[in-house]
Amino acid sequence: MGGTFQSLKGGGSAIALDEIEISILRSLAVQLLELIGPGEPEPAEDADPLAALFASDGPTEPPSDPALARLFPDAYGGPGGPGPKEDAEELRAHSAEFRRFTENDLRTRKREDALAVVRSLDGLTPAGDGAAVLELTGELPLRWLGALNDLRLTLAARLDITEDDESAVLFRLPDDDPRKPMVMAYLWLGGLQETLVETL
Repeated sequence: MGGTFQSLKGGGSAIALDEIEISILRSLAVQLLELIGPGEPEPAEDADPLAALFASDGPTEPPSDPALARLFPDAYGGPGGPGPKEDAEELRAHSAEFRRFTENDLRTRKREDALAVVRSLDGLTPAGDGAAVLELTGELPLRWLGALNDLRLTLAARLDITEDDESAVLFRLPDDDPRKPMVMAYLWLGGLQETLVETL
């Protein structure tokens, strides 16, 4: 089971992680939480949920941080695409309106996914052989899958990786390249994500 997710008999996934892997995953998830930022205040118990939905006052502009821009992309594409200027302005307006009503909920979900990773790792204690088995059941496999995806998107933004140049860039870095540890984490997270998907 070492290093990859395996299916559990009754449903769910399991993986053996050593202390270093636990530490790296936890650190990355905490950094993701810091990047996403604090949550919205809880609504009052007697608040009307329908009124809260229509009073949503989320952001309307895309984030300036490239990593956040990948985590919270424009719903209708960005400016600069084909078509007349009027079309670009209309797309920008639609994206802003969509973002205003959805980004806060999306941030909450991404925060909950990252928190689920941190909490499940906090409950692990490596045994005498230096590894601990993490079992994910219920909604946890999907929470982990969401967090692993968000971590890879974040690292890809920091490394300026696109899908087109991923293999060429990643596998040819010399060992003394300062990006090498981040690239290794990116590739490792990809392996975890792939094997977790297979268990689902």
